[in-house]
Amino acid sequence: MVFTVAFGRLWCGWACPQTVFMEIIFRKIENWIEGDYKAQKRLQAAAWTAEKIKKKVLKHGLFLLIAFAISNTFLAYIIGKDELLRIQTDDPANHLGGLAAILIFTVLFYLVFAKVREMVCIVICPYGRLQGVLLDKKSIVVAYDYVRGEPRGKLKKQDTAPKGDCVDCSLCVQVCPTGIDIRKGTQLECINCTACIDACDGVMNKIQKPLGLIRYASQEGIEQHKKFRFDGRLQAYTAVLVVLISVLSYLLINRKDVETTVLRASGLTFQKQDNGQVSNLYTVEVINKTFRPIELNFKVKNPDFQLQYVGQALKTARPGELTKGSFFLLTPAKKITENKTPIEIEVTANGQLIDQVKTNFMGPVE
Repeated sequence: MVFTVAFGRLWCGWACPQTVFMEIIFRKIENWIEGDYKAQKRLQAAAWTAEKIKKKVLKHGLFLLIAFAISNTFLAYIIGKDELLRIQTDDPANHLGGLAAILIFTVLFYLVFAKVREMVCIVICPYGRLQGVLLDKKSIVVAYDYVRGEPRGKLKKQDTAPKGDCVDCSLCVQVCPTGIDIRKGTQLECINCTACIDACDGVMNKIQKPLGLIRYASQEGIEQHKKFRFDGRLQAYTAVLVVLISVLSYLLINRKDVETTVLRASGLTFQKQDNGQVSNLYTVEVINKTFRPIELNFKVKNPDFQLQYVGQALKTARPGELTKGSFFLLTPAKKITENKTPIEIEVTANGQLIDQVKTNFMGPVE
């Protein structure tokens, strides 16, 4: 919100993966195979010759390969690179769901970059719709200086009527990926890619006029020649941003490497043992948030209680995974003084306390 209020759709034009992939990869491949904007229009209108078929097959084949690579990378973020590698190298019959996900994402990314393109920015993306309520006359956006540019018209030596610097070449419209005319003012479809700025500056160089007829500017700056100011609204948004970053930083700094959850087994209260002890069954879940295995040790802080594992002892938390186990807590019946006794369990790793878990022990009071 802060950067949008100040600089418009800066994210859309320079950081959004949709724009980055489109401009840096897919559109460059398209221009390399089919030529510039005018050549592409001619090719699209031409009959289906061998040359046209070759170019179209090559372009869309490369698009599919890149979409497949993006799909694999995207899926790795969801399921992890190790699981993705198993899908890629193991028998396909064992990973039909994973393969289906890769193919679905491949088709989706291909359609986005080959067909839908900037419609994602205009129609689908919710952030694009947010611009209308965030931008104002003071926001720095890609803007046409109509004070300097109007009235627009072609350059003619015999023409004595006063004219602005815009020669009405329409290059700014032709290079715009969303097809808008920036000379009509700030529009929701503008993604701040600055293609129109480059095109217009090229024309201004040719006709020996000052650059910046289309430039980063605010409506207020164009009309009143006011410079950008850090006003009250920006200050308020910045204050909120500082608070959010501070809270996030605090949470990250104080984040535990291991998170432990201990719960009494559902549907059970307590069990009386033949040796005069009372036991409660617990389930334990350990989340290891690091990239290394952690050796664990559980210890009941109350000396009257004894911890006894069910099956294999929970000694190691695997990196980046949830590890589960079960154990009994036992204590002599004569030591129980209340129906619900607060219990604190310490979790240590390499002799250092890494977590403390509180729970309750149910038992009869004799």
